Amino acid sequence: PEVTTDTKIIPLQIEKYLKTGKNLAESFRLAANDFAGSQAIVMTSNLQPGKIFLAQQGSGQSIYIGISDDQYMVSSELYGLVEVMPGFIKMSGETDAGGKTTRSGRIFILDQNSRGGMAGIQAFSYDGAELKLTENDMQAAQITTRDIDRGDYPHFFLKEISESALSVKRTLRGKYHIETKGAAAPVITFNLGDDIVPAAVRLNFQRGLIKKIMIIGHGTAAVAGMAIADAFEHYLKDTGVNIGAKVASELSGFLLRDDLADTLVIPVTQSGTTTDTNRAVAMARERGAFIISIVNRRQSDITTKAHGVFYTSDGRDIEMSVASTKAFYSQVIAGQILALYFAQLSGARTDEYIASELRNLEAAPQLMARVFACKEQIAAVVKKTFDKKFWAIVGSGPNKTAADEIRIKLSELCYKTISSDIVENKKHIDLSAEPLILVCAAGNPESVVEDIAKDVAIFKAHKAAVVVFAEEGDDRFDKVADAVIPIPIATGPLPVILNTMAGHLWGYYAARGIDEEALVFRKFRNLLNLAMAEQAKLNYSLYERIADAGFHHLVGEFYQSFNKMRNDGAFNLLGTKTISDLVLLMKYAGGKLPLEDFRYEFKSDEGLDSPLDLLDVTLGCAIDELTRPIDAIRHQAKTVTVGTSRREKIPQGIVFDLLTELQYSPRDLTYKNVLTTDRIQPALSAVRGYTVYGIGNLDAEGNPGAASTITVRKKGGVAESMTSRTETSSLLMGTKRTIVSTGHVYIGRGKSDGASIVIIPLLGENNFVSNLLLIHVDYNELLSLREKREVLGYRYNDIRNLVNEYNIVWDDQYLVKIPLAELLSEPVEELAGRIRSWAVAQN
Repeated sequence: PEVTTDTKIIPLQIEKYLKTGKNLAESFRLAANDFAGSQAIVMTSNLQPGKIFLAQQGSGQSIYIGISDDQYMVSSELYGLVEVMPGFIKMSGETDAGGKTTRSGRIFILDQNSRGGMAGIQAFSYDGAELKLTENDMQAAQITTRDIDRGDYPHFFLKEISESALSVKRTLRGKYHIETKGAAAPVITFNLGDDIVPAAVRLNFQRGLIKKIMIIGHGTAAVAGMAIADAFEHYLKDTGVNIGAKVASELSGFLLRDDLADTLVIPVTQSGTTTDTNRAVAMARERGAFIISIVNRRQSDITTKAHGVFYTSDGRDIEMSVASTKAFYSQVIAGQILALYFAQLSGARTDEYIASELRNLEAAPQLMARVFACKEQIAAVVKKTFDKKFWAIVGSGPNKTAADEIRIKLSELCYKTISSDIVENKKHIDLSAEPLILVCAAGNPESVVEDIAKDVAIFKAHKAAVVVFAEEGDDRFDKVADAVIPIPIATGPLPVILNTMAGHLWGYYAARGIDEEALVFRKFRNLLNLAMAEQAKLNYSLYERIADAGFHHLVGEFYQSFNKMRNDGAFNLLGTKTISDLVLLMKYAGGKLPLEDFRYEFKSDEGLDSPLDLLDVTLGCAIDELTRPIDAIRHQAKTVTVGTSRREKIPQGIVFDLLTELQYSPRDLTYKNVLTTDRIQPALSAVRGYTVYGIGNLDAEGNPGAASTITVRKKGGVAESMTSRTETSSLLMGTKRTIVSTGHVYIGRGKSDGASIVIIPLLGENNFVSNLLLIHVDYNELLSLREKREVLGYRYNDIRNLVNEYNIVWDDQYLVKIPLAELLSEPVEELAGRIRSWAVAQN
């Protein structure tokens, strides 16, 4: 399977190879080879204690190995290492330790009995080739323990919201300069160098060659991408540039074109390690797209895949809480700055307009601090309203983005399935569930707010509980909402950030409220276990335990408290079975029901014949159902829940079959050459022979020089009886030198015999051309016109356009008169000239 979440499969594969006599390391390597897609595997085994086996392949999850003089540490994130050791090596399934591109995964073995350091790590690739690691492969962390210090806050989540104003301020800092001189219009100078917006992107955009901008991400980053796309659409209005926001996996799965040279992709990511986003970026870049990433973390995977990187904050504003907050606000601000920069490049907006927008953004930190100062007021609102079973968040216009982001945080923090919608659409959907509805109303136009007030009244008429985020001083919701949370008055895009921040705080206190319900069960379970331990010391039987007056009092007191809280609306997130089991088991434990009935009421697969033991287990279930860790997300493994690793469809056909036979694969071709080879295959009826040439002595950049060589390595078919010029002179020259230099597939005829040939450059170390595969081919002249057009690809348009320039109406029947070998290999000008001669002769 492309992605597997069943880790039991891995040891089964290893066991299979162990049974054939392979050692543990070799079995581990072979098992890793059995899996496709991105993978990160960590294994320990009692067969070889003291060793850790690591395997990593693909563009998904990374593995970091911290290294000190006497210790190794392994972590999926750099954060896990910096407190103990700043030096590390990063495994990568796309590049080796030295940063060279590879086509094979990596396997490391750490041994506590080794000499330590880099020399103590055994490393090899998935194909078994040994890798030599040196001290030069060691990296130093650019983050420190102070970046991940929680301080006095109870949770990283709240601490990070408190830092959001500073994060936004840092994102704005140094990115532009507004110069004003007297009454003259301001002049804007953006400080977005080539490291953020490369010169090629800037020039292509100004020349009109970038026709599409696609913002991608996943989860919170995808929602930020929607806000960023809104900004680009607004600022680049009437420029003709197509703007869109998509979930990254939608781009990689459905929206890729063979040629994306006219597209700028802006991936948004907090960690820089999201598998779906990184894979979509890699696939888009292979097709020629420009990449400018917006990312929160330096040294993350996405930074190596992008042409430019816009760091939010200072690029080290670490978010330890899995539920991201401040990164979202900074991502929106970063996207606004980029959009305004491109608006200036295109001339779509004046500097005076851009200056006004930038000054508006500068107001964000102060306004955000005011929202955070209302956190106790928000906490009080939560206590009044969060006990509804079903929740929904709504917002209109730009605030739909705020609603979508709040929905994510409430789902992550509170473990509830939550909907988000347009405000006006909610009244058209069944409200009989009587949900809690959070309404993002602050920042909307006056006419829209009037309608929202009417919709809130409708929600209340359906017995929903309604909490409205409204602008300070707006009293229209006071009589129709259960609670109103004031939001500072601001203009777009700031209301999106301010509404979202209030929603994040609401979700935080809601999660804490649910977790406090779990605390009720934790305390009782602890007291119950202490009482049972004392009874065990006295060797009490089950009947004696239940008859104990002190035990009766303990259970009875909790039972009364539990029922009161339940009747007041608490515990609505507990499962029905858990609640009903608790009620019955406490009655058995308190001696209210005959023990003889217990075995008929409860059939335990765990052999728990005592209601006290089963009560302990059920209390554990209740605690699990209500516990909200807030900074983490229970049951979430990031590369499983956020990780679909899309694979390219493996091409097949007459040429690729030959590549396989010669022990090459499509990975040995550039992506463009894979497309070219795949396109022309239907035109080939047979491969009559082949010659594999070896290329040597290329320069440091992979280009041929005066001493570059070519040698025959292997022949087959008709080529075996042919004599090659390279057998008398090993100097790389002529057509083959050009092919090595350009790296393009050659379709033509042999210089000496005029035979039809195809020459494919094959990549080796460092992605340099290391071999040429010359194939002698026959063409299938029975192709239909449609098939011929598809085989010709761009050449079809080039021929047709050139013929049209001669004022000749194009007719596909011209293709019938020209053999395929010539259509694919002759210069376009010569083919168009021939067609012109026929057209003139006909007239």
